[in-house]
Amino acid sequence: MMQRRLLQKGRLRLAAILLPLVCPGAVLADNVPGDPGAGLVDRFVSEMTTMQGRFEQSLLDADGEVLERTSGSLQIQRPGRFRWRYTDPYEQVLVADGLNIWSYDVDLAQVTVKPQQDALANTPALLLGGSADAMEQFHNDGSYIEAGTTWVRLRPKNTDSGFLRVELGFRDERLYRMVFFDNLQQTTLVALHDVAINVPFAAGTFEFQVPEDVDVVGTPAGPDVTSP
Repeated sequence: MMQRRLLQKGRLRLAAILLPLVCPGAVLADNVPGDPGAGLVDRFVSEMTTMQGRFEQSLLDADGEVLERTSGSLQIQRPGRFRWRYTDPYEQVLVADGLNIWSYDVDLAQVTVKPQQDALANTPALLLGGSADAMEQFHNDGSYIEAGTTWVRLRPKNTDSGFLRVELGFRDERLYRMVFFDNLQQTTLVALHDVAINVPFAAGTFEFQVPEDVDVVGTPAGPDVTSP
């Protein structure tokens, strides 16, 4: 049970990290003239309104040993909405609806809800916050090219954020890999597959309906939400 709780915490943390990629007004701070990575991030943020695909995620310890592997699918829509579904090894759904983040653990029959603003506090998701100056909270440490992938390094100015560095990998001007380095000396790697950009989503994609006969932990922000 403790292992499952830790896994849930790690998944919610990762989902919060990803939100900077889907929020409006995000412009890469401290752009370095001539740095190809700066242009990649600028174009990605300005041109992407929706994104969907599959992901494979690995958590590594300080020695590079794999602690866990997970996989699933993701759907993202700016501003500030996503559906992040884990299918292996456990089934879990994370939904951000613009007001709240919902975490549904199917095996535990439990839903955890937190106001989105509170859940994203002190994480790299503060790059966005919906404010025009959100990216100013990160330094751009430049970019490098490795095996055909252009990597852009971002470093939080707030050392209490819990993360030391975020690296975004692009191929053919599309986001391809993400790597997060935290202050526990753990590294989260996310590989993206079958990515589609700016494909419309069906109405209600980012609405969460609480299933029947599950425990709900937490109080959502905004209008009351009840089970269907």
